[in-house]
Amino acid sequence: MTDTAIATPIPPLVVARADHGISRKDISPNALRVLYRLRDGGFQGYLVGGAVRDLLVGGHPKDFDVATDATPEQVKALFRNCRLIGRRFRLAHVVFGKEIIEVATFRSNSSDDSDDRSTDDGGRLLRDNVYGSIEDDAVRRDFTANALYYAIEDFSVRDYVGGYADVQQRVLRLIGDPVERYREDPVRMLRAARLAAKLGFTIAPEAAAPIPELAELLGGAPPARLFDECLKMFLAGHAEKSFLLLEELGLLPALFPETAKALATNRSGALRTMVLQALRNTDARIAADKPVTPAFLFAALLWPAYCRELAVLQKSGIDPLVAQQRAADRVTLHQAHRIALPRRFSLPMQEIWLLQPRFGQRVRKRVFRLLSHPRFRAAFDFLELRATAAPEVAEDVAFWREAQAQAPGELAERLVPKAPRRDADGDAADDSAEDESGAAPRRRRRRRRPRPGGGAGASE
Repeated sequence: MTDTAIATPIPPLVVARADHGISRKDISPNALRVLYRLRDGGFQGYLVGGAVRDLLVGGHPKDFDVATDATPEQVKALFRNCRLIGRRFRLAHVVFGKEIIEVATFRSNSSDDSDDRSTDDGGRLLRDNVYGSIEDDAVRRDFTANALYYAIEDFSVRDYVGGYADVQQRVLRLIGDPVERYREDPVRMLRAARLAAKLGFTIAPEAAAPIPELAELLGGAPPARLFDECLKMFLAGHAEKSFLLLEELGLLPALFPETAKALATNRSGALRTMVLQALRNTDARIAADKPVTPAFLFAALLWPAYCRELAVLQKSGIDPLVAQQRAADRVTLHQAHRIALPRRFSLPMQEIWLLQPRFGQRVRKRVFRLLSHPRFRAAFDFLELRATAAPEVAEDVAFWREAQAQAPGELAERLVPKAPRRDADGDAADDSAEDESGAAPRRRRRRRRPRPGGGAGASE
């Protein structure tokens, strides 16, 4: 079966309750309430998409979406706890406390005389609010595995595009012509990689083949949407597999251009080793139900780009501290053109980078200052991560791990105050003005010595 062969619906396959493993006890009670209310209101209502797919493979969906023949306005009339959202895709959100059940009206691919469906010159879908039948709705979905409908009236699964067989065979197959579907929505290429990594599916050859050539279309996707897609890809427990698929499909340069360049020019492979270890650690933390933060994730993903930019600036003779800040700013700014990284994550990310050189210091005042820094723990974790690919920082890791375990008095005895610096005239310089970035302190202003014979200008 090819993607083109399922561009139109096939006679529906109805999988009876006895022949599939979906049980209502695994479905959100709130989603069931929505389905029953739609049915009692005289409308069709189906659980649809990823929830059905995940339930069939034994997963535990986090979100439950519903498809119906009721318009958004009709859904709102049935539920007092409903709000309508969206312009590109008009949707109804039925709110149950923290859980939101998304209800979408069956859509059609056909156009009409209105402006409810429009695309740009490149074929990207801008607006899609032409309503149709369940058969129409199935065909316009992206992957066959996402076009399965669970019917509440008889608990069967309805399949109009061959998705049930693809789920059983663990194949991710596009509905329709792959090139056209990717041009409609370039983010589908990322979804293909993410879902294949999450589910352990194989991307059908005809769906994977055009991706390297079309990857540059991601440059036209909204940066905020790409940020959301990255969170789904890297903070859901399958980050390492997702990254490897991005490399394999040629999507990494489109998503992280400067990181891809840095990895390509890093002959030792140490930077790639570190990134993969960071993603492995992220997956392990999620599996252990430990917190993860996008700031640390992006610090690891963009570290190769930062190192490359820093090396270029330092080679030009720029002061090291200035070069560090400038490299961090440039990498963050350039990446923001592709992925909209909010400041609440980009600023901690930069702090993690800029604290790394300070781990090489052993002066008493600087050691205690770094230990009290609010970003110390994240920066130290990052130092440990670097040690997996850079053995030269292992000594720093050992020192700071021990420093954290020691009492302040005991640690102070191990450390010696820094010998006072001397200025050009041999006077002691003051280190008290050293700032939090570890920058060299300002010189203390000296009193001018009176000229021979004294005078009004002898002192400041």
